[in-house]
Amino acid sequence: MQKLSRLILSVCVTLITHGTLSADTDVLTRTMPENWEYAEGIQQTLPSSDKWWRTFNDSILDSLISMGEDANLNVAMAYRRMEAASRQMSVARAAYYPTLDLSAGYTRERLDGASSNLWSLGASASWQIDIFGRVRASVKQKKAQYKASRAEWVGTMISMAGDIASTYMQLRVWQAELAVAERHVEVQDSITALVQARFECGLAAKPQLAQARSSLHSIKATIPQLNTSIATAISSLALLTGRYPEELEPLLEPARPLPAYTRIISAGVPSELLRRRPDILAAEYQLAAAAAAVGIAKKDFLPVLSIDGSVGVAAARPGDMFTDNGFHYSIAPTLSWTIFDGFARRAGVASAREEMEEQIANYNYTVINAYNEVENALVKYRDLIRQISEYDQATLHAREFLRLSLDLYTQGLSPYSDVATAQQNLLSYNNSLLIAKGEALTALVNLYEALGGGFNYQ
Repeated sequence: MQKLSRLILSVCVTLITHGTLSADTDVLTRTMPENWEYAEGIQQTLPSSDKWWRTFNDSILDSLISMGEDANLNVAMAYRRMEAASRQMSVARAAYYPTLDLSAGYTRERLDGASSNLWSLGASASWQIDIFGRVRASVKQKKAQYKASRAEWVGTMISMAGDIASTYMQLRVWQAELAVAERHVEVQDSITALVQARFECGLAAKPQLAQARSSLHSIKATIPQLNTSIATAISSLALLTGRYPEELEPLLEPARPLPAYTRIISAGVPSELLRRRPDILAAEYQLAAAAAAVGIAKKDFLPVLSIDGSVGVAAARPGDMFTDNGFHYSIAPTLSWTIFDGFARRAGVASAREEMEEQIANYNYTVINAYNEVENALVKYRDLIRQISEYDQATLHAREFLRLSLDLYTQGLSPYSDVATAQQNLLSYNNSLLIAKGEALTALVNLYEALGGGFNYQ
């Protein structure tokens, strides 16, 4: 069995070496299964470009995801959070350098009947020397937080692509269902006309005509709901791409065939999730940041060495400021060390350790959840492919049943109820087949999303 992650183990060794993780955190050394339990026949690797949606060979889907990259609002917010984290890292690095201040002033004072003036110009500096690595640990923490936010940004991009692809697949399913309903309306309209003609000739009873008309209106009743679903899907895609529905309607309203739902699934091996899933990477860096916070809290027990200095000129008259008598300077190295603070620092270290333990649990949960998501997607996709095969056969036989029932009814050899049943069964199986194909496409999208594909982290 492979170890959970060589990278995380090396991180843990480093953290233990620096005293921020205790050696008893063996929870990080849990193992992952070597193979997917239900992944028979799964061996293809992901596309070299990692743009899995291109394998559907649908230019409109490609365009929608490209729009999402540019204008999706969740992606934009995640990007800004990443940029803010980058600036925080710069703020932490600034502590390596001294602080410089410039000042200029004028003071007029009257005391005991006498007046005096003081003109001054000077500069001061303050520098906390990072002897014990306090600033270095802070920079390390902010850098880990930045990397976590970057991983979260990539994860938002992957979720955006998955949401667009899933919604797009559902849109095409509803459009296909609408086309099926419209075809069945035409067929049922012809059947109703046939029953009407037979009724007028005395060859059919009135209940048969009523049943035929009822079936016709029942099929027609499904069309408005499908139109509503189509409009809702277009609105959802508009939101995901940062646009208004009117902008996408010319692109999406023309129906297109469903993309191919059969693919060689590119699952790889479970351990690959550790480097592909942005949420795992984010959890890893959050753990590193929490470990760095423990180090920062420990360094509060150490003394602080700082140097303060100033240089300037001051005189009663501006012309005397730059003489020898007007020049002054000071330098003051200071070593400060807090001896007792009511055990606040000890509580701070304990609090930081608890937060680190929480991040350890979060990391392990994220890894297990990632494995389960892929496993569930594999199982669902595999079973949906089998289901599609059965629905395909059921639809084929239902179509034959309708043809034979209609022939026998026309010849007066079977009741109209057989035709009505056959028509209802064919419509039901057609819709079930389309729904299963759409679910298979969605399961495939979910699988690629669960595998962390779509956008390179680097």
